[in-house]
Amino acid sequence: MNTGDIAFPNLGIYLHDVPKSFSVFGFNIAFYGLIIGLGVLAGLLMAVYMAKITGQNPDDYWDFAIYAVIFSIIGGRIYYVIFAWDYYKDDLAGIFRLRNGGMAIYGAVIAAFITLFVYCKVKKKNPLLMGDTAIPGLILGQAVGRWGNFMNREVFGEYYDGLFSMQLPVDAVRARDISDNIAAHIPEGANYINVHPTFLYESVWNLLVFAALLCFRKHKKFHGELCLIYLGGYGLGRFIIEGIRTDTLFIPGTTVPVSQVLALLMFVFAVGADILVRIKMKHKS
Repeated sequence: MNTGDIAFPNLGIYLHDVPKSFSVFGFNIAFYGLIIGLGVLAGLLMAVYMAKITGQNPDDYWDFAIYAVIFSIIGGRIYYVIFAWDYYKDDLAGIFRLRNGGMAIYGAVIAAFITLFVYCKVKKKNPLLMGDTAIPGLILGQAVGRWGNFMNREVFGEYYDGLFSMQLPVDAVRARDISDNIAAHIPEGANYINVHPTFLYESVWNLLVFAALLCFRKHKKFHGELCLIYLGGYGLGRFIIEGIRTDTLFIPGTTVPVSQVLALLMFVFAVGADILVRIKMKHKS
């Protein structure tokens, strides 16, 4: 298997010489960054569309996006670096090499929500209404952005040889992402690994959550409920998928996946908050 090849052998899909980057006028552009950018654009356009059909001013969302994108990138990188500090502590310059991957979506989401509340406080807007309007765009952007991980040959899971098994050359992935279990299943003399395409699982799950948000939009009972559905829906999927991944970030000093814990907490919080608000509204009526 050549370094640039990616295959899904049990589906009969064989991709050859898939590049990680391309050159334009001498400038090297990483597909990872390009696809993340497309995800951001798709999410923003979706938020603007939602603002239009709900009678809001789309300019508020273009304005908010400037701050949200900047701080989300910073938040996503800080989260990743904090929980992967052993990797970066001897290579501080590596912290700034974003094209090599290393963005944690939960860090980006946390930063985006903080930015939303600060922005709405300053602009005297309703953060829950803006959150509900923007949240379908956020999950859509996440679904698109996961394909940046595909181009980078990262965010895959443990050994798997079932229907959706993804085959990657050993020298095309980061050595630290190859678990002992994966290594033990490398065929003698082979130079490839068979793994779960967890980037694909999450992308598909995100699209399902996106569809659920659109379907439920007209049936929500209060501002902020779509945000709760996002937190619970994404959290549930992420909790399951995180348990399969090999590039998991751990709570320092433990073998407990930090994003899996956070996903579970978000799911419990979302379900509990939604139930409590609905009960409170019922009593008031």
